[in-house]
Amino acid sequence: GWQMAQRGLAPWESMLAEFGDMDAAPEVLGLRSGLRDWRFYDAVRTDADAPARRPAIGTRTPILASDGSDLASALQTIREQGDPHALDAAIELAFPGSRLVVTDHTGRFELSLRQPGMLRPLSAPELSDGTLRYLVWVAALMSTRPASLIAVNEPETSLHPSILEPLAAMLTDAATRAQIIVVSHSKTLVDALERSGATVHTLEKTGGETRLRGQGSLDAPAWVWPTR
Repeated sequence: GWQMAQRGLAPWESMLAEFGDMDAAPEVLGLRSGLRDWRFYDAVRTDADAPARRPAIGTRTPILASDGSDLASALQTIREQGDPHALDAAIELAFPGSRLVVTDHTGRFELSLRQPGMLRPLSAPELSDGTLRYLVWVAALMSTRPASLIAVNEPETSLHPSILEPLAAMLTDAATRAQIIVVSHSKTLVDALERSGATVHTLEKTGGETRLRGQGSLDAPAWVWPTR
């Protein structure tokens, strides 16, 4: 039957945070656990001081941090515990003849990329913004611990146009393990995803608000947010 909560909630409190209990509210606990599994990658930095360019503590990293600060560790985890062949294939598809290298320097992992024609591997601080960003997407989408939902905002930023097809292939493959939501301004990327079977929704600004193109006021989902 129904159970009354011991107390009410203040306007700034969350029911998911306060009432997730295995005995009293297992459904709330399950929902909270599911939401915590979602991952969001938005505006990952690739500038000269970006966290992704720095050495990372050498530890098992099944989930890439949202700022990419543990990129080297996440990629090495994929190589050791995930699918190393898929990892190498993703690098080869975007950068033919290149090889990813992760070295251990006194417990800290450093990332570099060996490329054809170069006398030595390029370290993470030397990589172009686009190359580094692609490696971030490799680590995020090939995670050894797949999420139920991954949202990626404008993954095409800084990428060379030739890398958009490999990126689309990687997103499509990741969609077999998780629900992937991609927000993009790149027609090339969107078209490639659509050819692979992705569902495309176009957003447009109407009267100062963003709406789905082709969806009228009566086409919205038949639910409303309750109030407390």
